[in-house]
Order: sequence, then C-alpha cells, then structure tokens
Amino acid sequence: MLVSRRHFFFGSLALPALAAKKTAPERPNVLLLAVDNLPAWMLSCYGNKEIRTPNIQRLNDTGTRCMNHFAAACTADLDRATLITGRTPMQIGDPAHPTDGAVTMGKILDDAGYATHSVLGQPMAAALPDAHKFLDQQAAGKPFGLALAVGDLNPPYDEAPRKFQEMYATERFENYAADPAALNARAGREMLANRVGNLRKVAATISAIDDHIGSLLAKLSQKQLLDNTLVIFVCTTGSLYGRHGLWNAGAASDPVNMYDEVVNTPIIWSWPHRMPPQGVVVEMTSAYDMLPTLCDLLSVPLPATNLCGRSYLPVAQRKKLPKKQPWRKVVCAHTQNTDMAREERYKVIVRDDGKGPGELYDLTSDPVEKNNLYGVPEYVDVKTRLTAEITRWKEKYSK
Repeated sequence: MLVSRRHFFFGSLALPALAAKKTAPERPNVLLLAVDNLPAWMLSCYGNKEIRTPNIQRLNDTGTRCMNHFAAACTADLDRATLITGRTPMQIGDPAHPTDGAVTMGKILDDAGYATHSVLGQPMAAALPDAHKFLDQQAAGKPFGLALAVGDLNPPYDEAPRKFQEMYATERFENYAADPAALNARAGREMLANRVGNLRKVAATISAIDDHIGSLLAKLSQKQLLDNTLVIFVCTTGSLYGRHGLWNAGAASDPVNMYDEVVNTPIIWSWPHRMPPQGVVVEMTSAYDMLPTLCDLLSVPLPATNLCGRSYLPVAQRKKLPKKQPWRKVVCAHTQNTDMAREERYKVIVRDDGKGPGELYDLTSDPVEKNNLYGVPEYVDVKTRLTAEITRWKEKYSK
C-alpha cells in the first residue's frame, strides 16, 4: 500500500516550512531500513559469532558503522520518532501525537525534490512487494527516498521460513546469559521459560530480515541504482533476549530499563565512494544525530528548530574538528520517568529526577552492568557530574 507524502517516513508529524533552499548538487537515492528490537550485540559486524547476517555485513564492509551509537529512548516508537525528526523524546512527547514543529526526514527529502515512499509496520516479507514495486518505478536522474520500518522481532517469532529455522535448529547459544527471571520482569517474561528455543526463533527471524535486505540490494543493483544509493541501516532499540533476566526492550521491566543491550543500537551508512568502506566511528553518537548527519551528507538545510544533534560525517571521514567544537563525550536518553547519561566508561540512570531508584555502572570493570554503584560514596562525583549532564540536556531540549 502506497503511503501519502503527509505520512511519509513513519508518521503524520506537523511539517512547517524549512529555511530557504540552496541550489543542491546531484544527490544520492536514500534507502532507510529501520528495524525494531535488534541489538548491536546480535550482529556479526558488532562481534556476534552465532547469527548469520551476510547482507548487513556487506553494508558494513562497504560503508561505515557507529560502534558506540545509542538510542535516545528505550522504546521503539519513541526512538524512531527521534531518528526521523532529530528531536529529543522530551520534545516529541507521546509518539502517537508528536508536538508541533517536527519536520520529518520525509519532508526534507520532499523539499529537496525526491520521490518518496514508506512501508510501515509490516513484517519484512509483507513489505517487500510494495518496496520492489516502488523501486521498479525509479530510474536514474530523479532521486528517491524509500523507508521501511520493520517490526518482525516481536514474539512469538514464528514467521521465519523453514530454511532459517533449520539453520539454528541445533545452535545452543552457550555464550548467552542465563540470568534468573528478574523480579520486575514485565513484557516478554513468558519467553524466559524456553530461552534457547526462543533464541533460535529470534536468530532465524534476524537471518530472514537479512535475506530480505539482500533482495532489496539486488533490486537496486539490477536497476543500476546501487552505486548512487545511500543505504542507512539502523535499529530503533535493542532487546535483552534473556540477559538481566528480561526479554524485550526497555518495557521488558517496570520501571523501564536502559541496559546497553537495549540502548546500544547499530547504525550503518553505506554509499559507495562517499562513506569510508569498513569505516568505524568510535565516538559517542545518538539517534538524535542521524537527521543532522543526513542533511550534512545531502547538503540540505537542517530544520530551523531546537535540535540537539550534530552531524558526525566529519568524524566518520576523520576530518579534524575545530578546537572550540570537539566531539561530545556524553549522550543522553529519556523514556517515561527514566533518564540516562552515557559516556565511554560510566553510565548513570536517574528516575523521577533523582527521587526514584538510580543506577550507576563502571562499564570498564563491569561491562554487563551487574554492580550498581549508585549509592557508593566513592562514586558520588561521577554520579553528580553525569546527573548534571541530564539536567542540562532536559532543560535545553525539552521544547
């Protein structure tokens, strides 16, 4: 089903006019692939040894991935809204009814002369015919923007073709945590009773998604459009899949959690001859940086709104940044009553503006986030410093 321009790229957000347009150079096509509940730790290009994703690996090998990329929210719908508007979760509010002033990625591409189309909220297999039909209508000379939002990775994971189920029929996933069910486990708790069996289903689903991505790349190649197509592969949230005794993403627990398995999300930018092949951005990046990066790459103006993100294209291309504008050391996230500040070594999680239960982890000595240091006196300075980062972020970027 074709989606109208008003609903392009994941939602009917309010679309005020952008700043005056500039004469733009020839621009690439844009293919955005957004997958819910697929954490970085489940992909081979981020170190996974069990799950086969050759087409995502191909995007990685021909493009640049952000190694330390974090969701701005721990629920898929809210982070997706941040990805395509650049606005913070506080500015967006209820993702079903975004606040006025949000300019979507689709609006930006429309204004730049792109033909745009979205396939939203369907399983990947069901979305493909629509996507292929749109691609068949494209030709060199007029750029297009195609977005697919994929929600396959939700229980019970029964849609993967048999060949992918058989691929993992004997996989034991011995390196995966077998933590007892958490006391605050909520959504997905029933999946913990048969972890290995359900992980096999998840793995089969991921490989099926990867196979469908391969068919889109093949279609672009067949039409000789691949070399001038920017492919952005991104995930809105990760998922715990048994780690910490939880199964789904942030809403797997009550209150919501912001473990790295949930908020450390993959993003890969592949555009031959423009994005460095096998490139790695190690700096701290966030979902709210994706829109500024795309605008920078396409040489189009950013929305004239209060955005906190920044283009990491110069970082990806290893350009020297101005001394007065070094890259940030901390990224923040927000969902419901829970806030996070994450830097390379430490992470703080604050609830109810510090009145609720908090968490602090030293990720160098405790990468699996088992030892909560929030109440340890020796770490009060770290807690105070990162909490102040959250406060500044929320004060500046809530409107």
